[in-house]
Amino acid sequence: MDIWDDVIPDSDKEIYKAPGYRVDTSAGTRDFGDNPALLIIDVTYGFTGDKPEPVLKSQERFPLSAGESAWKAIDQIAFLLPLAREKRIPIIYTVGEHTLPRKIWNRNPGSVKAWKSKIVNDIVREIAPLPGDIVIRKFAASCFLQTPLVNVLIPLKVDTLLVCGGHTCGCVRASVVDAASYGFTVGVIQECTFDRVEVSYKVNLFDMNSKYASVVSIVQAKEYLSKLTSKE
Repeated sequence: MDIWDDVIPDSDKEIYKAPGYRVDTSAGTRDFGDNPALLIIDVTYGFTGDKPEPVLKSQERFPLSAGESAWKAIDQIAFLLPLAREKRIPIIYTVGEHTLPRKIWNRNPGSVKAWKSKIVNDIVREIAPLPGDIVIRKFAASCFLQTPLVNVLIPLKVDTLLVCGGHTCGCVRASVVDAASYGFTVGVIQECTFDRVEVSYKVNLFDMNSKYASVVSIVQAKEYLSKLTSKE
């Protein structure tokens, strides 16, 4: 049973299946290449809060926080990082750049309030970058828009992106769509992504898996990484 089976009715799955879209996670990691990178999108205190607590409680101080669901994902990312470092694959973090005026930030009044916190754009301590990791500052939902990310990935000969972070319906989805558009194979690690709303989380995983990516479990991701030859 896939995580979205309780919210996507069989009738909708049939509509997706008719033109050939996938409706389950049976593809696993079979399409993944030999040169992956780990992409950790916006796991900052503004989107997670500064501790595990119910989402509405967390949003009192961090209006865009996903609360406990974010911290569950953080635990899983922390579980995955040592293997990624052992295999010496590129580890890329993204954070928002909010110093430039953009209408997108004004669509939600909570966004304006959110950026007033001193730590809002800090990557969560439990998974903080180490020397040698890459941090990309982005200006919109997608980490590809007006950033050097593609120019980072191509010289490293990256063919597969393993995606973590939040929110699944926003920055993760926008980045996954663009990654697929650029020709990268994309894996979204289910337990390593998060959203404020469970239905949105599940529906977006379903749709990304159908069109742009393979949704995989953290167990599958670790098995895939374990089989790789460590990079120089």
